Amino acid sequence: MLEFKKQLSQELENILTFWGNNTIDTKNGGFIGKMNHQGQIDPNAIKGGVLNARILWTFSEAYHFTHEPRYLTLAQRAFDYLKNHFWDTQHGGVYWAVDALGNPSSTRKQIYGQAFAMYAFASFYKATQHQESLNLAIALFEIIEKYSFDTVNGGYWEAFSQDWQLLTDLRLSEKDRNDPKTMNTHLHIIEAYASLYLVWKDTRLASKLEHLLEIFNKHFINPKGHLNLFFDAEWQIQSSAISFGHDIEAAWLLQESAEILGKQKWIDIFQEKAILMANTSLRAIQSDGSLIHEYDLVSHHADMHREWWVSAEAMVGFYNAFQLTKHAQFLDAVKNTWTFIQKNLIDTQQGEWIWGRYEDGSLMETEDKVGFWKCPYHNARACMELIKRITAD
Repeated sequence: MLEFKKQLSQELENILTFWGNNTIDTKNGGFIGKMNHQGQIDPNAIKGGVLNARILWTFSEAYHFTHEPRYLTLAQRAFDYLKNHFWDTQHGGVYWAVDALGNPSSTRKQIYGQAFAMYAFASFYKATQHQESLNLAIALFEIIEKYSFDTVNGGYWEAFSQDWQLLTDLRLSEKDRNDPKTMNTHLHIIEAYASLYLVWKDTRLASKLEHLLEIFNKHFINPKGHLNLFFDAEWQIQSSAISFGHDIEAAWLLQESAEILGKQKWIDIFQEKAILMANTSLRAIQSDGSLIHEYDLVSHHADMHREWWVSAEAMVGFYNAFQLTKHAQFLDAVKNTWTFIQKNLIDTQQGEWIWGRYEDGSLMETEDKVGFWKCPYHNARACMELIKRITAD
């Protein structure tokens, strides 16, 4: 375990160094919007709100974790850019994307994006005690509750126009279903609310955090330990797809949210769920130590490619289950996943992790190294989480 911790510490530094050395936009400010698999930067690429929020979160957490001044400098840069270019001073909230010059290019207000901005602002405040960052995080909480909360059936609507009119096209991306409520958005709302509650012990925030735990317990987690992904307004399931990466990510994130809330009832429930979901996810591990991407319970079609973020979250989810149970199969899963990552995902030549590999082991070369969805959040977070957990054990 000491050797594993040492390797994780080195990899964390490698990831953060890559982003610090290769992604600063010296011409237009902030960070670049896109770098392809070969390391070529597109200077005209749009800059995603989710990417920039995740960069802010990553360097804020890295500074809080290591106290390295260089990470504070990068976190401050990310905070300034997110506040100055993504925040809508007229209607509130953050834009979905800006162009290369920092002007709004997509003014839609995806709640998923608002949640990540809140997550990042709360983390920057935790690391720096920067009051403006806390104020922005609280403002986002108020905005989400004002516009997105479903006062009839509970939960949260997906997407709005710049002036907070509910959209007809609610999709997070082109591959998603156009449904009014999704697991993915709710998972990152609860992640953000829990992060904010760590630094702002507000009673209404606590009640909303508890509501989200209730929603996950009642609607999202099925009896077999998979997440139901898409719903209509009245919580009728709209999809038979399962996402192994989200299953194992939610396993530990929901337990963490319950622990932050501090109510033993929910801690007990979500510790039990964490074990169930980890056991379910074990069945999707392949002989090389990886998790497959998705599976449809009706068509039985399996998406067998392996993405970087799934492997990162798998290490944390399985280690969390090992801490709860001391069952060796969970620790073996962590070790095997790390071996897969080292052999197949870490780019030892250019740095960072590749997006993923197809079933035959070939590179997913058309996917970004840096992009709208490719960020340092999953893998850096996994390294920090595991180092903290191993140290505590």
